[in-house]
Amino acid sequence: MGPIPDFAALRAEFALPIGFPPAVLAEAAAAAAARPGAGPDRIDATGIPLVTIDPPGSKDLDQAVGVNRLGSGFRVHYAIADVGAVVVPDGALDAEVRRRGQTVYLPDGSVPLHPPLLSEDAASLLPDGPKAAVLWRIDLDEAGEIVAVDVRRAVVASRARLDYATVQADVDAGRVHPAIAALPALGPLRRALAVQRGAIELELPEQEVVPSADGGWTVQVRRRTAVEEWNAEISLLTGMSAARMMLDAGIGLLRTLPAAEGDAVTDLREIAQRLVIDWPAEVTVAELLAGLPRDTPTALALRRATTSLLRGAGYTAFDPSDGVGLPADPGHAGIGAPYAHVTAPLRRLVDRFGSELCLALAAGAAVPEWLRSALPALPTVMAASDAAAGGVARACVDRTEAALLADRVGAELDVVVLRGGRADGPPGEVYLPDPPVLARCTGPLRTGRTARVRLVQADPETGRLAFAAGS
Repeated sequence: MGPIPDFAALRAEFALPIGFPPAVLAEAAAAAAARPGAGPDRIDATGIPLVTIDPPGSKDLDQAVGVNRLGSGFRVHYAIADVGAVVVPDGALDAEVRRRGQTVYLPDGSVPLHPPLLSEDAASLLPDGPKAAVLWRIDLDEAGEIVAVDVRRAVVASRARLDYATVQADVDAGRVHPAIAALPALGPLRRALAVQRGAIELELPEQEVVPSADGGWTVQVRRRTAVEEWNAEISLLTGMSAARMMLDAGIGLLRTLPAAEGDAVTDLREIAQRLVIDWPAEVTVAELLAGLPRDTPTALALRRATTSLLRGAGYTAFDPSDGVGLPADPGHAGIGAPYAHVTAPLRRLVDRFGSELCLALAAGAAVPEWLRSALPALPTVMAASDAAAGGVARACVDRTEAALLADRVGAELDVVVLRGGRADGPPGEVYLPDPPVLARCTGPLRTGRTARVRLVQADPETGRLAFAAGS
């Protein structure tokens, strides 16, 4: 049997909650039993064809999508699980989800933000009947640019629960579900616009821990299909529309990432020159990355170096009633535009508040006081939650990597050098393709080259991995 990392120990180490308090479960059960229907404040949109596209086996389905032609342009319907319909402000469930911040995913199961009877059943956009949703309607022109945006509460009915691989196979075969008939046309347009905006897509190897064939666990590189990238563009489109609404109204909560300083880009150009990567002066970082291969040593090294441009991500709340004006830099450098989280409320706390704010703004209604009072604290809550979830994810990968390599300590292995180092300086960083491992490496290393290094440490209990260059 393959290695079995101790994920239970990780849960204890990060103090992840186990189960939900009785008062929270009781409130969730009452909310699940009272499913809202169409009425004066909720339109009947069950006639709009929508599907969900998620990883296989997912049950916490936040979004259902429809993409079709509208004249020479496009109409996108994006239904988001209406978590605001099942969470009572300042109730027991609200207090618990504010404490958790987001769903934390581990290979052997998640620690959910909401009780599963909501997140995987009553509030999830499963194709099992009408569900409450926050329905975005976004019209775009023939170039994929936004023409009009509307958002309101609705009742929707997903037609099918699809996964990325299945939809990609259908697209490759020249067929596609009628609900997303125009996604293969709109998706590439939005991707091209992202590059024009300056959106930085690193496309580094994305590691994930998955079950191995012999009952243990292994690490693999998760490769995104074109369909997954197109679907992500619809989510980004919605988040950018939400951010625009907030900025126009002068109140909101944005996901922000400051633009890189000029010196950082200059340093990156010097790295590209050392790697013998041609980078014409008129070509932006986004355009350069879009044209690079994904897996050559020099391209991997430059993509890794580009992470230096994406530092300082955070959440920025602003509300004139609190004396907080518009942020000086409201943009997100990774996206190339202002952006707000609104599309994953089952899994991320802040999205519920963003959705409720946009609903009020679109209706011309006053922003609820409970929402205004929550805005100032949400950036701190989400920053802590992001740090915890990121730490758990890294620890799961690190300990599985160490378990896979524990019996190879002392062996020499061929790696790609992502970040070079000197014999008397700080360690560099290397990438081992099989199994896919990222780790530090001491000794002299040249960025963007392959090298033969020795594995000197692999501790499954701590996840510590270390390589050394030279004999």
